[in-house]
Amino acid sequence: MDEIAFHRLLHRPGGTLVDAGAHEGLITLPFARLPGSRVLAFEPHPGAFARLEANLRAAFGGAVPPHVTLRNAALGDRAGQATLAVPVLDGVAQEQWASTAKDYAAFAGGRVAVARLAVQLLRLDDLALSDLTALKLDVEGAEYEVLRGARGTLLRCRPVLSLEIEERHREGATWAVPAFLDALGYEVLFELDGEWHPAAALDRARMHRASPDPAAFAASDPYVFVFYALPRERAPALLARLRAAAG
Repeated sequence: MDEIAFHRLLHRPGGTLVDAGAHEGLITLPFARLPGSRVLAFEPHPGAFARLEANLRAAFGGAVPPHVTLRNAALGDRAGQATLAVPVLDGVAQEQWASTAKDYAAFAGGRVAVARLAVQLLRLDDLALSDLTALKLDVEGAEYEVLRGARGTLLRCRPVLSLEIEERHREGATWAVPAFLDALGYEVLFELDGEWHPAAALDRARMHRASPDPAAFAASDPYVFVFYALPRERAPALLARLRAAAG
């Protein structure tokens, strides 16, 4: 099950869905098409943000629809500014790897250069959302900071989450992020071959091995990096729905 299917299946009409690391709108657009949804999408890279906005306009008759708010900013655990590091491979900026948590300086030279941009940084808690039902994170190593800045919102609203967590971006992240969510009363899972497993069952040596070098992406097979978090008080019912959908 991919992230879009997960959120479609567990969608609660009338709530707000947050897309952190929206890039060009791969998840933002499906979020915007869910019935009764309100969407907040955050993308700090100015080029990707411009394409995100253009894609929303193209999909909704020439204008960003009123139930979607786009923010040219990153989420984190403080408000202010942050440095967004973008690896440039053979002269082409790899925006999908842009990170406020990872510098890429160790790989600079030869085929790889690093561009750095000052971007706005926000805390999700500062938005005082009362109806957050879903949160998607694809923030290239900054997951812990985003969640720490959303702690009050997670405790208050109890949304479902999908997260990309990769050791190549931040060593120890596949341990630290699930542990943080566990402390907030979340069950963290991954799906593999139609079966759902607790994050503790992740075999990192076999399922989570990738080069950290943006010029040499070599992944294990299978490479598990998408995780899902369910509020513990609703996890049995939600997991039953997920398993039923998988057949």
